[in-house]
Amino acid sequence: MNDYDGPWLVVGLGNPGDEYARNRHNIGFMVVDLLAQRIGARFKTHKSRAQIAEGRIGGKRVVLAKPMTFMNLSGGPTTALRDFYKAPTSALVAVHDELDLDYAALRLKLGGGDNGHNGLKSITKSLGPDYHRLRCGIGRPPGRMDVADFVLKDFSSTERKELDWFVDRSADAVEALLTEGLERAQGTYNS
Repeated sequence: MNDYDGPWLVVGLGNPGDEYARNRHNIGFMVVDLLAQRIGARFKTHKSRAQIAEGRIGGKRVVLAKPMTFMNLSGGPTTALRDFYKAPTSALVAVHDELDLDYAALRLKLGGGDNGHNGLKSITKSLGPDYHRLRCGIGRPPGRMDVADFVLKDFSSTERKELDWFVDRSADAVEALLTEGLERAQGTYNS
């Protein structure tokens, strides 16, 4: 990847629409929104069925994206972006919620399974598994709450107290991945 000078694609996973904006499932959108704010880029509609914002992070070209399909169809817009920018799959970073990590824990990785996550399942079906992921921990649902109900609920009042810090740290992890490489970023951010 060191000789690749095209843009990195950082795809935040979530669901479009105001009613989903603060849901746990939309942590990916929140992270790319903050990254866009940091680099002074505005989102615009792209023919790939995604909102995109372009700029630079640490000298690297980056395309921040929010697929405007629902989560389980994220692979279509992600593949269209990859094809449009002629980016290798290894220059893709999917930012997503993760049930199997405690709230606010982070894990950066390259490749792997989808762990039941419908957004990852859709991307992997389209592109294969060899892309980067930033797994943003949201924890497990309490009691017997259905997983789908849990991920489509807003963060709790207790979680919201740390949400800005969590999103900020997640954005830092993406920046570290792009500027320092996977191993160094993992050493700093994987909890």
